[in-house]
Formats: sequence, structure tokens, C-alpha cells
Amino acid sequence: MEAERRPAPGSSSEGLFADGHLILWTLCSVLLPVFITFWCSLQRSRRLLHRRDIFRKSKHGWRDTDLFSQPTYCCVCAQHILQGAFCDCCGLRVDEGCLKKADKRFQCKEIMLKNDTKVLDAMPHHWIRGNVPLCSYCMVCKQQCGCQPKLCDYRCIWCQKTIHDECMKNSLKNEKCDFGEFKNLIIPPSYLTSINQMRKDKKTDYEVVASKLGKQWTPLIILANSRSGTNMGEGLLGEFRILLNPVQVFDVTKTPPIKALQLCTLLPYYSARVLVCGGDGTVGWVLDAVDDMKIKGQEKYIPQVAVLPLGTGNDLSNTLGWGTGYAGEIPVAQVLRNVMEADGIKLDRWKVQVTNKGYYNLRKPKEFTMNNYFSVGPDALMALNFHAHREKAPSLFSSRILNKAVYLFYGTKDCLVQECKDLNKKVELELDGERVALPSLEGIIVLNIGYWGGGCRLWEGMGDETYPLARHDDGLLEVVGVYGSFHCAQIQVKLANPFRIGQAHTVRLILKCSMMPMQVDGEPWAQGPCTVTITHKTHAMMLYFSGEQTDDDISSTSDQEDIKETE
Repeated sequence: MEAERRPAPGSSSEGLFADGHLILWTLCSVLLPVFITFWCSLQRSRRLLHRRDIFRKSKHGWRDTDLFSQPTYCCVCAQHILQGAFCDCCGLRVDEGCLKKADKRFQCKEIMLKNDTKVLDAMPHHWIRGNVPLCSYCMVCKQQCGCQPKLCDYRCIWCQKTIHDECMKNSLKNEKCDFGEFKNLIIPPSYLTSINQMRKDKKTDYEVVASKLGKQWTPLIILANSRSGTNMGEGLLGEFRILLNPVQVFDVTKTPPIKALQLCTLLPYYSARVLVCGGDGTVGWVLDAVDDMKIKGQEKYIPQVAVLPLGTGNDLSNTLGWGTGYAGEIPVAQVLRNVMEADGIKLDRWKVQVTNKGYYNLRKPKEFTMNNYFSVGPDALMALNFHAHREKAPSLFSSRILNKAVYLFYGTKDCLVQECKDLNKKVELELDGERVALPSLEGIIVLNIGYWGGGCRLWEGMGDETYPLARHDDGLLEVVGVYGSFHCAQIQVKLANPFRIGQAHTVRLILKCSMMPMQVDGEPWAQGPCTVTITHKTHAMMLYFSGEQTDDDISSTSDQEDIKETE
């Protein structure tokens, strides 16, 4: 029995050998994935640095991507792209491994032509093969292009016309480019070359050069805020660069509007148009830069301004017919068509001067420029709370729907707290020098435009009680009062009307005591005792698009027509 219990002479060494194997395989199974992951991340970082170095040195506007909206093929190797890059100026698409070859082989859009024998009206097409837009048709045979699952057919990066490979053989490579549908918006590279030469010769008669482009030529400058609203600005910049000359497209977060608008001084008098892609704050920023141009004596170069709304409220763009918000529902090409069809109108701009009580001779009054509205009370309080939280965590406020939900939360909170109650006891209001008796109000709103609060026509109201339409070019301000946050909510869903105080050319508001929230065009602050004076400042030349009408616009217009018929 004892002999049976004794272990065999070699059994202990075999057990240790088996345990060593188990430990070794365990270490391999743990360390090998870690090593592979580390090696892959190292290679990826090297590739990333290599791509960034190529992007930095390249004349193309390369953007990384591993996801295209349609089957995409490399313009160099003609293989399907799984991970690569595209140029947001000329639309060139290449695989990651072909970036260097593409840089050497393909030229991007020329902002200016080299000094050679080319003339203004004789620029050839600039063809790029493959990846033509869906539903595009050949300019020769009128049949659909890009139907085959391979790199095929050509597209001109200026006029955006497409052509089959077979049709290209018929000596079309030497045909002159007319810049296509948007030729009246594009600044041709040859024009800038001619202007550059004229500036060297100290000549400023740009009309002679522009006359060759026709009387309908109204060059467009794009000023986009890549941080506005839903952060669509970055993508829009690339789409506009593809359709226009890249020199016409600016990101205002990198190039301030006052610098970008100096391009207008290279264009004929009163010919330039500007499309502002952003919220009402971005529009105000651009209009301030336009006012600076007037101060510099550049009135003849003042552009007309259109709006592509990317912000949260967008009341100014709604008033001008551009809608309540853009989320890519229409293609960028249609936006450019709308700009070409838009008509010029005037917009009143107002000076808001805030003089603190007791500091008339010691402190300089604060001055603001108002395009939309001024308010004191619950809506200013909501804007102030929203602004404070957005400053702490801006990344959380990139959604237009989320922003409005936050406004709703603070409005509901104020319904319970009523921080602005008894406003009529704290302020005095004067319209054109005459003091106005106020009922028990919580807020006062001074309007320049028809819309307020994200799409509500505040002055006209609803029901049988009709009021004339508020205008943004008549030199008059509309002044209304609200009874609280709940009353504001009722007005926005058309269950109540505001308390209409009156219209005036000049508004003066005296805050006698306590701190109250105030705002000008969505920029809020907390204000102590002061005197607020609103007077007319200047006019801005805007573009009005009549094709974008809301139900409120249609009903208000029909009400106005009914009034005229009864008269």
C-alpha cells in the first residue's frame, strides 16, 4: 500500500514541466494581443503623421475619410477605396497609398492663372476622371454618366459638366469652359490674374475686365461659421469650394469677416453678394464688418447679404425668407440658385446704448447694434441661463433640438420662480419721448423684425384683432409686453397675444432698481440700474428670397390683403 502511494520518480518533474507550459501559453495569450495592438497603433500613428505631412505640403484640400456616400474609386489606381482622402476643392478621391502619386499627377483648382497667353474668356475645361455625381448626364450624348461599377467618365471641376469616356475622344479636351450654371457667381481665376496685373500697374478700372463677364455677373462670397448650430459649417465649406472658386469661400472662425470682405474691393461697384452660413449672431458679425467698410470709405463695394440659417433661433433669416434652419434638406446647388433669384431689400439697424445709473461722467456707455430685438424679462433670463451653461460645456449644445429643449427647461423653471415679476414697478418706458403707463408685466420686448422666439410672429398675433404687418425697413420699432414665461409659451403656440404697447422711432427704458436680465439679438447679460436708449443707426442691404414662405407668412399676407379690401 505504501509503495502504491509513493509518486513515481519522474512524475514531479513532469508536473512542473506541464505547469511551465501552462504559464508560458498563458503569458503568450495575454501578451501577444497586447503586442499586436501596440504594433497596430504605432503603425496607424505613423500613417497618420505621414498623411498629415502630405496634407500640409499639398496644394489640394485633402480631407480624411473611410466612408463615402456612394461607391468610390481611386483616381490613381482605379481600385475601390476603403480608406483614403478626398479634396474638398476639386473633388479628387484617392486611396491612402496613392496620395503622393495623386499630388504629383493631378492639379487642384487654380485660384489665379499663371501669367501666360490665356485670356479671360478662353479657359479650357479641367477634367477629372471618375466618381461623377449620381444622376449626371453626358454633355454630348445626353445619356447618364457614372453607371458602370468602375472608374469611368469625366467631370469638369469648374462647370461641373460630365462626359463619357467614349465621347471625350472627339477632341473635347480642348473645348473652352463657360463655368456652367453658376458662371454668374464664380470669380474666374483669369479675372483675378488680370486684376492682380492691374494693381501692379496702379490701375483700378475693374469695370473694363468685368464687362467681358456680362452684366448679370454678381460674384458670391461665402462666409461660413463652422461652429454654428449643428456644426454643419465645415462640410458646407467643402461643398461650396467644389462649386465655386475656393478663394470665394471663408471660415469666419479662421478669417474674420472684415478681412474676408476685402475681396469685394477687387470686384466692380455694387456687384458683390455675400452668403452668411450661420446663426443670427454670425449675421450680425458680418453686418458689423460691412459697417466698418462704410467707415473706411468703401461704400461702393458694399455687398448684399443672404443667409443660410445654421443657428438655433434664426429669426432674421426667417424674416428674410431663408427659413428657420438648414439641415441639408436641399442640395447646396439649390441654395446657390436661390441666392441668384433673391431680391435686394433694406434692413434697419439700431443702436442700443446702455448708460449705468450714477456713472454718466465716469464710465463710457455700453453700445450694441441691434438687428432683431431687444428685451428685458423672462426671455432674456432664459437666454442668460442657456448662455451660461453653453459656455461651460459647448460640446453638449451642438444640436438645434437639444438647444430648444434647454430653453424649454429654463422657461418652465421661471414659470414657478417668477424672477422678473413686478417689472412695471422697476422700469419706466418712453416711446418717442412720451412716457407710457404699463400694466403688471414681467417682460418688455422691442422688435425690429417680424419674427421672435424661433419663428413666432409676435406683433401681428392671432385671432380677430388685426394689426399691420411689422416691417424691417420702415424706421419703426414695435414694442410689446409679456406677463411671464407661461404667457411667452402661449404666444408661441398661438393661444394668446402679447400686450401691444406701441410703435416708435426712439425707445427709452429706465431701470430704476435691482438687477434684471437683458438681451440684444440673443446676447444676454445681467444689468443693474441704467438707462437704455434705442435709436436708428443705419441700413443694411440684404437679400430676400420669396420662395421660402411659412404658414405664418401666408396667413399674415392674406390678412393684410383682407384689410386692404375692406378699406
